[in-house]
Amino acid sequence: MTSATPSSATTSGEYDLEAAPGAGASSGSAPQPAQVPADFEAQARSILVELTANPDARFRDGQLEAIHDLVVGKKRVLVVQRTGWGKSAVYFVATRMLRAAGTGPSLIVSPLLALMRDQIAAAERAGVRAASLNSSNVTEWDGVIEDLKTGSVDVLLVSPERLNNPQFRDEIMPQLMRFLGLIVVDEAHCISDWGHDFRPDYRRIGHILHNLSTDTPVLATTATANSRVVADVAEQLGDHTTVVRGELARDSLRLGVLPGLDASERIAWLAGHLGDFTGSGIVYSLTVSAAEDITRILRDQGHEVRAYTGRTDAEEREELEQQLKDNRIKALVATSALGMGFDKPDLGFVIHIGAPSSAVAYYQQVGRAGRATDSADVILLPGPEDERIWEYFATASMPNQHDAAAVLRALDESDASLSVARLETLVGTKRSRLQLLLKTLEVEDAVSKVKGGYVATGRGWTYDRERYEHVAQVRAAEAQAMLDYEATRGCRMEFLIRQLDDPDPQPCGRCDNCAGVWWSTEISAESRQATAGTLHRIGLPIEPRSTWPSGLATIGVPLKGRIAAGELAEEGRAIARLSDLGQGQVLREFLGPSAPDAEVPAQIGQWCLEVLGQWNWGQRPEAVVSIPSARRPVTVRSLAANLAAAGRLVDAGELVQVRDHGSPEVNSAFRVKDLHDAFVVPPEVQETVAGRAVLLVDDEVVSRWTMTIAARLLRQAGASAVFPFALALRA
Repeated sequence: MTSATPSSATTSGEYDLEAAPGAGASSGSAPQPAQVPADFEAQARSILVELTANPDARFRDGQLEAIHDLVVGKKRVLVVQRTGWGKSAVYFVATRMLRAAGTGPSLIVSPLLALMRDQIAAAERAGVRAASLNSSNVTEWDGVIEDLKTGSVDVLLVSPERLNNPQFRDEIMPQLMRFLGLIVVDEAHCISDWGHDFRPDYRRIGHILHNLSTDTPVLATTATANSRVVADVAEQLGDHTTVVRGELARDSLRLGVLPGLDASERIAWLAGHLGDFTGSGIVYSLTVSAAEDITRILRDQGHEVRAYTGRTDAEEREELEQQLKDNRIKALVATSALGMGFDKPDLGFVIHIGAPSSAVAYYQQVGRAGRATDSADVILLPGPEDERIWEYFATASMPNQHDAAAVLRALDESDASLSVARLETLVGTKRSRLQLLLKTLEVEDAVSKVKGGYVATGRGWTYDRERYEHVAQVRAAEAQAMLDYEATRGCRMEFLIRQLDDPDPQPCGRCDNCAGVWWSTEISAESRQATAGTLHRIGLPIEPRSTWPSGLATIGVPLKGRIAAGELAEEGRAIARLSDLGQGQVLREFLGPSAPDAEVPAQIGQWCLEVLGQWNWGQRPEAVVSIPSARRPVTVRSLAANLAAAGRLVDAGELVQVRDHGSPEVNSAFRVKDLHDAFVVPPEVQETVAGRAVLLVDDEVVSRWTMTIAARLLRQAGASAVFPFALALRA
């Protein structure tokens, strides 16, 4: 660590860590930070030496002052410093000193299990006894609380989600509040609506701090907060919050952008050059399917990589993180699931196949690299699909007024608490969106989470249209800034830290615009061919639904339990997912909402025949039936007719739609309700399919329930088997 230098202060009492070494006081009449006594510095430094196992360790600018404010001043401090500055050193050293002075343990609110694991390991190095309360150790909670009371634990780590757990909130938190010595809020930008990664659970922290004794110090830390976010977080921390803000430029990072490549070319470039980069690193993608596709292609071409996404279970995540830390793999191909909290100081590179939706989010992700190395490579390969993906995630994260009203109405009309599963059948929105909405309603005191589910508080809720429209505007501006970053001819590091309102941004002298492109842009014919061969592999399974969603009886649908064996669909096939990087892009263009209804073009038709030719039928279809389409009737009917002609199958026609079946963008229970009795099998189709295996055709599969309901009808009409087939999966 570097030697500390004097810091000046602003008129608000903030530490201005941008002062030049030895600059001393700032101009004007700004008050100076309190002088840290020599004996305090010596004591703190001895703990730092233990933490780092480095006898020459010194505090970086602002670290010692922040520790002094917490330990002696009992202040509320917001630290905004670049990744790798040493924010954890502040709270571990402060904890040791507070504990030595006789205070209670520290509570650290930490967003990710990966971060908790790293922090517990770091705490042990510093001689700090740490424990956590999480969903995987509920049976140990009583013992942990007892250890806290007896002084056997110095630091307790919890997730922000844990603060909303009824048992923790009502039984454990009141006990902790009586003897806590310090509260630490890590990744504090998540508190703010304006932050790039706002999380409703973090809002609960504001309620806790409001009821906290004023002599209990609070430390909030982040590496990714602009002035708007800093002001919002500081306001929620409370009056007289001290803000410690330092330089955000990362001298070790070489930033570059490689634009203008299509999906196949980007992955071919990566496959051909991944070995050029020093050490091990992270390859980021925007979607789970892209991460899985990229991983498959890189592994096929001999690279030791693994996928790390929201589908990766907790145990496997821990193992994959350790493999990367131990350099046993070249890279993790990850979504944002690998973000805050992952700590590998010698990470050699971060490559993005597709850009995050804001320059601030991009800064946060690339900040994983080069924390303890002189140089690390950061390269962005943007794609034309990026903006569409940004729009999807932006709309998914905003509360919906109609859904909120439905949730509150259902809770008001119920005599008991309602679980998420029960609310799903009453409201109609998908579970992931429903859970996010419930968190928003909870932190705004409209609902309360209790054992067994949720209840209404009776306080009501007003949709703050102006606020959410403002947030949407901010998100749109952030997206535009990301596009501007890709196109800028100026210094890329300077551009990024301007987005974070760094007070003194300067050119880095290292990025591709400052110093020129340092990586090879060539894509070998071999890599192109190998990538295309894997990327354009077609034929995805459509897994059959086997169980009806719960709660259907409560919404008037007499179906429950497992779908009868004689009414099941077989495993189906689709050419590709719409989100795939190969055929998916062609299918997305053809099936897009603004694309005209048209017959299936020859290229897509050829893919259909290839998929059917590779299909290992248990029973070869003898007839084709199509699902009626209001949006693309020409596409679906031509697909069925052409497949029948090509395969010498009987074109049995299509089902008849007898009522509207709504949108697929609802949860499973409501989707089945909408589809139940929406179709019938006309007599001429029933006569044709009786005793025959049927190929059931549609353009897209979204929830699989349309295929499930239609297959059930055909099986009831006498079909011996039903094989769903669609051009694309929307996933």
